[in-house]
Amino acid sequence: MATKRIVIIQGHPDPQKSHYGHALAKAYATGAEAAGHSVEWISVAELDFPLLRSDEEFNHGETPEAIRGAQEKIHKADHLVLFYPLWLGTMPALLKGFIEQVFRPGFAFSYEGKQGFPKKQLKGKSARVVITMGMPGFFYRWFYCAHSLKNLKRNILGFCGIAPVRNSLIGMVEDMKQPQREKWLKKLHDLGKKGL
Repeated sequence: MATKRIVIIQGHPDPQKSHYGHALAKAYATGAEAAGHSVEWISVAELDFPLLRSDEEFNHGETPEAIRGAQEKIHKADHLVLFYPLWLGTMPALLKGFIEQVFRPGFAFSYEGKQGFPKKQLKGKSARVVITMGMPGFFYRWFYCAHSLKNLKRNILGFCGIAPVRNSLIGMVEDMKQPQREKWLKKLHDLGKKGL
């Protein structure tokens, strides 16, 4: 198996690293490193950047230093793993602000594509999205149609050329018993080993 350059994006807005999503990310990283993959981290909660407030800023504004550092890691990566908790049915606002800053024209895509379609500039990379939530994962997928995941997969990552995008939906985290927690930690460890 070929080794990969993996970037883990921890999207929890709380800088305290005591959440289950942090343990899951660490399990993934431990498995990846054990298999010889290289792992770099981006912790969104530790970055200092403003929110974008206009089309002009999005298209032509100066990229903040913290975001340039994140873009450099993503540019070098073969595989991205994005962790976040589901808040009010979608990703936390800080993570959305980070994504808007990172996946801007000139880095993630350009307007130089053929027939008016943007050119995807992040082709050749794959991704996994790991979402923790209070509801059952199957209910989020079935009743809510996993709408925030679909948006991220199709309208952001896919739009920039990242494919395939796999996912792990981990539900009922507040009430999860320790054996089930350990089962998910092992699953993420094994996915890390495979670089998936």
